[in-house]
Amino acid sequence: MLIRPAQPDDVPALVDMVYELAEFERARDECRLTAEQLTATLFGPSPAVFCHVAVQSAPIGMALWFLNYSTWEGTHGIYLEDLYVRPAARGTGAGKALVTALAKVCAERGYRRLDWGVLEWNPARAFYEALGADAKSEWVPYRLSGAPLAALAASSDALTS
Repeated sequence: MLIRPAQPDDVPALVDMVYELAEFERARDECRLTAEQLTATLFGPSPAVFCHVAVQSAPIGMALWFLNYSTWEGTHGIYLEDLYVRPAARGTGAGKALVTALAKVCAERGYRRLDWGVLEWNPARAFYEALGADAKSEWVPYRLSGAPLAALAASSDALTS
């Protein structure tokens, strides 16, 4: 198995894996990603999102990530947006190899954190804990999107004019 940064030819498989992950997370109808969007995001003129793939004869897993920043640490870190290994490849070490690749990026660049979120019911939590990760249960995630996001943005017109 090879772990490497994603290449443009990987995009169709990556999009398929994102949809497979959305299905697993019981949110398939919320996924709207297109190959064109992912290509522009990963390989456009100023990429801010990155991806590593686990490859045997074809991509079998992916780790899609971006940089975050900790004011307390004073350094960037990695936020792992999606880690996915296709069901037939689970148990092969692909997931651990992908997370290890990101840990190496952190070590090489002086980043002090590798963060991600996991659905409470996801059995992969045991895998993450076996790696030494701990759940941050004292932090409650929030998200502003859709109509509330648009309404808040519209309300700021008076503040920016």
